[in-house]
Amino acid sequence: MNRRNFLATAAATTAAVTLAPSRVLGANNRVRIGIIGSGSRGQDDIHTAIKLPDVEFVAIADVYARHRDEAKAIAPNAEAYDDPRRLLDRHDIDGVIVATPLHLHSKYFHEVINSGKDLYCEKTMTWDIQEAIACRKAAETTKQVIQIGLQHESEGNHADAKQWVEQGLPGKITQVEAWMSRNTPHGKGQWVRPIPADCDPQHVNWDLFLNDRPKDKFDGNRFINWRLFWEFSGGNVTENMVHQIAWITTVLNLKEPAAATMSGGVFSEQDGRQVPDTIAVTLEYPENNLTVLWQSTFSNSHYGLGEHFLGSDGTIEHLSGSTDMVTGRSVSGLKFYPEKVNSPGGAILTGDSKDVDHMQNWIDCIKSRNKQTNAPVETGYLSAVAGHMANLAYREKRRITWEEAKEAKQPY
Repeated sequence: MNRRNFLATAAATTAAVTLAPSRVLGANNRVRIGIIGSGSRGQDDIHTAIKLPDVEFVAIADVYARHRDEAKAIAPNAEAYDDPRRLLDRHDIDGVIVATPLHLHSKYFHEVINSGKDLYCEKTMTWDIQEAIACRKAAETTKQVIQIGLQHESEGNHADAKQWVEQGLPGKITQVEAWMSRNTPHGKGQWVRPIPADCDPQHVNWDLFLNDRPKDKFDGNRFINWRLFWEFSGGNVTENMVHQIAWITTVLNLKEPAAATMSGGVFSEQDGRQVPDTIAVTLEYPENNLTVLWQSTFSNSHYGLGEHFLGSDGTIEHLSGSTDMVTGRSVSGLKFYPEKVNSPGGAILTGDSKDVDHMQNWIDCIKSRNKQTNAPVETGYLSAVAGHMANLAYREKRRITWEEAKEAKQPY
């Protein structure tokens, strides 16, 4: 081999090493994944994952024996563990889904990426702002591929709305109205689930569930209905508002809110919950000359979920399950309506881009080693910050600024 050929071969080899994935995928380029937290949301994620091509579901970890058994019924070839550390110790797993209760998201966010595995972390990314800051910092230096479970970021409607804003169609947007409404039968509060007979200390690793929370005696209601309690949850803000705030934030390219206020209370059902079921949030973005409003109730489902982007030249309307007042039919989709005063010749537009499977996007990025997933950590961080600022404002009964919030310790 002459010198020229040697240098060419060496350069090609170096390039191949540089571009190669940090992990070697399984046989036939299959991605081997596991899950930490296999309750109802985790089981939905398992159903989604096993339908994807080139995915092999190999491991399940949950502190509750019933959840492990239910997950095994979906993915019978997966190994089940009562402690997530045993799953993370395995060297034959490429990616891990974290679908635990909210207060454990940050713990396993760090443990998964520190184990050298790629991460799909369910929303909300963290339980409080300090955790969001720490996860964002960790993501800056990791080589792992991270997707946050903000599935609306992979919608075709989201891509169309973002394109319309970039094209300037709505003009100057000064306000976004957003809402999410649900209803339940009288006497049955949202999220309240029956406590199985086997939900006891013999079948639940209560200390592992509590993690760093006060080591109180076992409480099946707090374990099963964790979404009702501040110690483990952020309530409706972190269960639902976070999806819409992420959507709005990425469509408009926003940063942290300058301030937040939130009012409401437990008005629908007096069932012992701590988190409010009726909510009105205001987020301030003065650098963008913008106010974002979000409201929610668990006592009426007529208007479903949606957003109105109110611009000087037009309105972007995104609806999901809203009931039309005239026809009574459910309405969903994306529309643009021009403002006659500033766009007299404008046309009504309908969003028509196709959705992308959010889990498939993560798998594709694992294969290509592309860290820019549809819902990267930055989106998880910004949406978490907005939600936690709103909850802090509610609990302190005052307007709270970003400067205050980023130093605040969120109470249980």
